[in-house]
Amino acid sequence: MLHSTRTGRTVAALAASAAALVVLSSCASGADAGASDEVTITYGIWDANQEPAMEEIAAAFTEAHPNVTVDIQLTPYKEYFTKLQTSVSGGAAPDVFWMNGPNFQLYASNGVLAPLDDEGIEASDYPQGLIDLYTFDGSLYGAPKDFDTVALWYNTELFDAAGVEYPNADWTWDDFSAAAAALTDPAAGIYGITASQYGQENFYNSIAQAGGEVIDAEGTESGYGSPEALEGVTLWTDLIAAGSSPTAQQMTDTNPEDFFLSGKSAMFQNGSWAAVAYAGNPDIAEKVNVAPLPAGAEGNQSVIHGIGNVANAKSEHLDVAKQFAAFASGEDAARIQAATGTVIPAFNGTQDAWVDALPQYDLQVYIDALATAVPYPVSKNTAAWTAIESEVLSQVWAGTLTPEDGLQQLADEMQAALDAESE
Repeated sequence: MLHSTRTGRTVAALAASAAALVVLSSCASGADAGASDEVTITYGIWDANQEPAMEEIAAAFTEAHPNVTVDIQLTPYKEYFTKLQTSVSGGAAPDVFWMNGPNFQLYASNGVLAPLDDEGIEASDYPQGLIDLYTFDGSLYGAPKDFDTVALWYNTELFDAAGVEYPNADWTWDDFSAAAAALTDPAAGIYGITASQYGQENFYNSIAQAGGEVIDAEGTESGYGSPEALEGVTLWTDLIAAGSSPTAQQMTDTNPEDFFLSGKSAMFQNGSWAAVAYAGNPDIAEKVNVAPLPAGAEGNQSVIHGIGNVANAKSEHLDVAKQFAAFASGEDAARIQAATGTVIPAFNGTQDAWVDALPQYDLQVYIDALATAVPYPVSKNTAAWTAIESEVLSQVWAGTLTPEDGLQQLADEMQAALDAESE
């Protein structure tokens, strides 16, 4: 799980980060633990909702390996990669840690991660897209842990009060926008939708639904200059202009999701990770449900992404770290994750248990989204251009740049960053 809106970091700063990663290659790794040694390894994660499941997985590993203790280190996502970068540069990174697609190639290409090819991981046990995502130079460096797709959450009480039919699989963008308008009640401070500047949850999906792409499959060409990308972005900016969504300033002052959580927004697109959080929130748990995304001209595609468990190449207990990375993405761990409803496990054949864990919601829509899902957009140094993306699109969302001018500027600046990667 991740948001594409990232605070500005220049291409030069990213180059410095990449250089800092190289420092780790000069650090000698320690000896691996023997079978009878008492060993403690650290496991870096970023989602508090998943911590109980990760503790259960760690306990299961210890049961199978009584000499090993797994110490879970939780860092909120907003600080996670900053802290990871610092710990990598200082030679103190966790033994095993979560990795995402946008950052994977940067870490793998700088020798930070250990290949997992010798850990018995069968590619056929996982969605091929996730195996591809965590493969670099022909070796698998990340064991797929879970995957997430995106769907449309809605507040049934607000729909009922406004006399609007619930979203369904036949909804188009026009239906979506019309419902957002009908659900908006300025006097009550209620909006139909929260049109946040989130890529993964919002405009990455709608760009695909319009027939466009954020970046090409090779990760070398920007797609933001296309008419389809413009359509995908203006779906959201038009909702703000129509008053069906809070303004960009309001969504800066207040976390966009909080409008939905407080009953001030009737709809909110969110990833599959949201299910367990909403189920555990007494304010909305019994008032919400989920439906497929509305369809644009080319369909209702969702972005797919997933976390990989990776092993620190310089771990003092590298053999144990690699074993745990594979275990934490294996079938037993997947069933633990699925039973808690935290995330959709990546291990094939275990996803139904995740759907069944929260039967009050129509979570099958997240699994069904696999059929037409599109990959999360990444390149070798994804953050170099997402910083540009965030800066330019914040002006588009605020209305200080027209979508036409903003997307052309973004396409040009993003392409320059991509070209710099290949030099």
